[in-house]
Amino acid sequence: MSHLLPPRLEGEDATPCVASTKFHGKALFDYKGTSWMAPPAGAAVREEGDTEHHTCYVPKKCVHRFTGHNKGVHRIRLFPKTGHLLLSGGLDGKCKVWSLETKQVMRTYIGHTAAVRDVAFHSSGNTFLSASFDRFIRLWNTETGEVVNTFTNRRVPYVVKFYPKDEQYFVVGCSDNKIVTYDVKSGEITQEYNHHLAPVNAIVFVDDTGGANPSMKMVTSSDDKQVLVWEWDIGVPIKYISDPTMHSMPVMTLHPSGMYVVCQSLDNQIVVYQAGDRFTLQRKKKFMGHQVAGYACDVACSPDGQFVVSGDGDGKVNFWDWRRHKMLQKYRGHDNGPSIGCVWHPTEPSTVLTCGWDGVIKMWQ
Repeated sequence: MSHLLPPRLEGEDATPCVASTKFHGKALFDYKGTSWMAPPAGAAVREEGDTEHHTCYVPKKCVHRFTGHNKGVHRIRLFPKTGHLLLSGGLDGKCKVWSLETKQVMRTYIGHTAAVRDVAFHSSGNTFLSASFDRFIRLWNTETGEVVNTFTNRRVPYVVKFYPKDEQYFVVGCSDNKIVTYDVKSGEITQEYNHHLAPVNAIVFVDDTGGANPSMKMVTSSDDKQVLVWEWDIGVPIKYISDPTMHSMPVMTLHPSGMYVVCQSLDNQIVVYQAGDRFTLQRKKKFMGHQVAGYACDVACSPDGQFVVSGDGDGKVNFWDWRRHKMLQKYRGHDNGPSIGCVWHPTEPSTVLTCGWDGVIKMWQ
């Protein structure tokens, strides 16, 4: 794997490039003194795990194309709870925040010399993390565009996630097979989880309060085709999920009910594990019919838990019914490469956003 990464020069200084930011909106504050990132008046708020908020439907067509990244877009994330802003990390090394209301880019964050691999919002939305192939992770202030802190262990980060119980900490899955925990304020590494045999691709937190030992579990997956379950801050896994028939699962996400972990498996199917004390494979729940092999395409669930959406390696966007496991729709999404990222809007019933390596972010309704 290491031969695919940019070379680390021996005398190379571990200093990040100088960060800059550019504001594209009309004004930082409106006449009432409200910040540009405040949600629009009357915006609905949906708490995490609230599946009764509204009924979702499969989108019918692409209603808007957001263009502005010079290269492909690798990850998109929506603003927590309201979803009125969209954060995107591009292969040009830039992050951008877009307004879904005015359909325009609001701010660009330039702070990486290589492609951005993953982005993650803080649950307040005031800050976000960006992880890049230049081996740096940066914590940005969303509103002002300043870099709050920069982190590196000179390994390529593949995934970043805030720890939901205490967002002073975040975890990073790295190219040296480890998962490391950083303290946001000090920038120090506080814990290492070192049991994978290949680079770590996906991390998901499961709130296992109903189990035998109630706590927040961390589920990680790697190129070694294993899934490990960890207790927070304990460097030994409490469960290995490994099976000769398993494939690598580069993307995992939690079903809105909190009962299942939905995983994109590289044998062209989406598999489901029960989230909780057993973490058993749900053999009947399989979503097939898309070509995903070789790409870490995002998978997302609708907020009411009825539908599953995923991109694929041919640039298509696929929708399935969660209960019947049947493919409902397949749209032509992106050209010249995969539709790599997808998110379902938390409050608008049938709004899905997808991004691809053609540099376009599409909004479907």
